[in-house]
Amino acid sequence: MAAAAAVQRPEAETVEEASDPQWPLPPEHRPSVPATRTGDGEEAPVRPLCKPRGICSRAYFLVLMVFVHLYLGNVLALLLFVHYSNGDESTDPKPQHQEESPQSVPTLGPLTRLEGIKVGHERKVQLVAGRDHFIRTLSLKPLLFEIPGFLSDEECRLIIHLAQMKGLQRSQILPTEEYEEAMSTMQLSQVDLFQLLDQNHDGRLQLREVLAQTRLGNGRWMTPENIQEMYAAIKADPDGDGVLSLQEFTNMDLRDFHKYMRSHKAESEELVRNSHHTWLHQGEGAHHVMRAIRQRVLRLTRLSPEIVELSEPLQVVRYGEGGHYHAHVDSGPVYPETICSHTKLVVNESVPFETSCRYMTVLFYLNNVTGGGETVFPVADNRTYDEMSLIRDDVDLRDTRRHCDKGNLRVKPQQGTAVFWYNYLPDGQGWVGEVDDYSLHGGCLVTRGTKWIANNWINVDPSRARQALFQQEMARLAREDGADSQPEWALDRAYSEARVEL
Repeated sequence: MAAAAAVQRPEAETVEEASDPQWPLPPEHRPSVPATRTGDGEEAPVRPLCKPRGICSRAYFLVLMVFVHLYLGNVLALLLFVHYSNGDESTDPKPQHQEESPQSVPTLGPLTRLEGIKVGHERKVQLVAGRDHFIRTLSLKPLLFEIPGFLSDEECRLIIHLAQMKGLQRSQILPTEEYEEAMSTMQLSQVDLFQLLDQNHDGRLQLREVLAQTRLGNGRWMTPENIQEMYAAIKADPDGDGVLSLQEFTNMDLRDFHKYMRSHKAESEELVRNSHHTWLHQGEGAHHVMRAIRQRVLRLTRLSPEIVELSEPLQVVRYGEGGHYHAHVDSGPVYPETICSHTKLVVNESVPFETSCRYMTVLFYLNNVTGGGETVFPVADNRTYDEMSLIRDDVDLRDTRRHCDKGNLRVKPQQGTAVFWYNYLPDGQGWVGEVDDYSLHGGCLVTRGTKWIANNWINVDPSRARQALFQQEMARLAREDGADSQPEWALDRAYSEARVEL
């Protein structure tokens, strides 16, 4: 581009000179000049400008005119390019700066995505004035980075303090009734459900095929022992081999399954997630440290301010001793039956399910953990991904209580360190593609002490049009309601002027 600019600049200057050429013209292109007459009435011969074989020779002018015509041709081509590039701006008699109609939706530019280069690659960035940070690539699948010292120790303690003042709630409540209602809206027959679970299409439902779908269940983490106990209780597996045929599955009454799940009291260690959390507002009017962290994330991700500012607030999570979070992905695919949680309010669509559409995850470690508590990426940088290969020989790589040590990559919590990764693959057109299965991750069992983390999720709808409509609507509401229209749960606004003892 620099070379192109350097070429275009002198051509633009030559356009102005073309009407008044400064170079000598060859004889055949000069205007005719009448010959002068002597006093005797005879025409005086015209003196040639140069010798026949000098630089004004016929060969010289032929070469010169070839270059002149090529030069003028390039200038004309440049003018035509500029003319057609401007399009309607140069030919439309209407004013160029027209007010957008209410129905028009702006087109969003491409999403920024950092390059990983290779595992171990480091680059220097300046996220805070007068201080350098280093971004280190941890894996390429998923695209995962680490930044030591992203937060200061004082900022970490302040975030914990604000979370404690606001109060934390249990991260998981068993949604039994809601889950049953959602399942009933899918209107699946038992044959359809069997075929959905039977991933290898062999007509036999094996334990690991059922386990692979437990993330769609009602919040309990199922193990092979749990499933066999359930089969025995509802008499679903008469021969006790742990494998269900289509006939055995269709003979099973699903109401017995739901009744069993309701009657079985789940302990904390049987949950998919065992932790407590709260949310801290980061928008206008929030605590100045919360605002500063959001601006730092904005500079880190290099995404547009609209996307970052309209994303979820900061989630602060506490894992006590025995706390865990089994492996999961932070974002879900958007099928015709689902819609993104953050854009659903501005889209007139009725769908039975919603999912979190999180383009990026930025995770902060707020303290040093005495024992355990690593973040594990079980299949990071695997050559291939196969969901069924996650469960082999009674080893479930998603189980962070039992098999965290068998994951490909583990990140040890270090106070102030941030890790961030992309939950989606690119679509080749600068937007969100498919969910990156390699982003599967979890929180390992905390064996000693307490673990504090915080999450900044950057929300982007895989539908570019829906995301654009959402941003336009949020901008309109901000203009109408003003910056003070913050949600009621943004209690940390009350601390914006308070001096917090650290």
